[in-house]
Amino acid sequence: MTASRGGGTAPGGGAPVVAAGPRRAPGLVSVAETRSTAERRPVEPAPAAGRPPAAPQRRAGAFWRLLGSELALTFRRPRNLLMLAVLAVVPVVVGIGLRLVGAPDDDLSGMIAAVAGNSLMLTFAAFSFLVLLLMPVTVSVVAGDALAGEAGGGTLRYLLAAPAGRTRLLAVKYLNAAVYAYAATAVVALSALVTGLVLFPAGPVTLLSGTTITMAEGLLRIALAVGYVGAAMSALAAVALAMSAFTEVSIGAIAATVVLVVLCQVLRAVPALDAVAPYLLPTWFMKFDAVLRSPVDWAALGEGLRAFGAYVVLFGSIAWARFSGKDITS
Repeated sequence: MTASRGGGTAPGGGAPVVAAGPRRAPGLVSVAETRSTAERRPVEPAPAAGRPPAAPQRRAGAFWRLLGSELALTFRRPRNLLMLAVLAVVPVVVGIGLRLVGAPDDDLSGMIAAVAGNSLMLTFAAFSFLVLLLMPVTVSVVAGDALAGEAGGGTLRYLLAAPAGRTRLLAVKYLNAAVYAYAATAVVALSALVTGLVLFPAGPVTLLSGTTITMAEGLLRIALAVGYVGAAMSALAAVALAMSAFTEVSIGAIAATVVLVVLCQVLRAVPALDAVAPYLLPTWFMKFDAVLRSPVDWAALGEGLRAFGAYVVLFGSIAWARFSGKDITS
């Protein structure tokens, strides 16, 4: 009698005995297995003469499809939409509060007087209120949930079973969080701009340096501030993503990121630690006020963007090192 392939035959013609293979924990997706899964590709015929192979194009298409699917899930989730709605309401509340404080001819000072004198300044005032805590919390919720939420929900191993690769999946998760960070920044700016135009006079804008610019130039400076603040929140998203790679409980990653932001704020308030302040990410959050100088303080903006880039590279590398060498158990 011929033995069946992959096993033997029990004495007396019984059922075939299957050869025992290596045992593994149920649900465990090892690093080697997910890497080999990502490297497997269907065998394709050789391309015709003069035609480049189509595999790289298909891989690029798969990346953008995965990113599109991730963005769709993020912006359809009620929790994320609710956070954007809260961010949109805050500038309205701030604008109404400043309107009730006094009229432009009252004895006001600083940013309050600037907002009362021109509607566009409410956008910068809203950023000043939100960029220190509420916007970081919003971005941390999305980025901190990126990997830990998938692991906690038991869906991460299924994502890795597809030929996407860990590096590609990590890049998709970060880009998704960065897009949400810019969306949150744009929502704040748009809400503040509309509220300012309704409640306060529009026209030439007087900058903090005392120079007056046209309304069109003021709108351009708002766009610069949106780009800068969005970059700041994207850097924070990299920090939250790194935290998310170390846990399977999303609330842990979110809380760790928020605590880190608050701790940095406390350290910045201690005069004896001024030497440490330039290395703390929140130190650069408020540098968007460089667009309110005449001329624009490009050096300050450049320093801030370099700091954000350094944080993205550092914590992105930490997230990759942890995630690429981690056995997925859920």
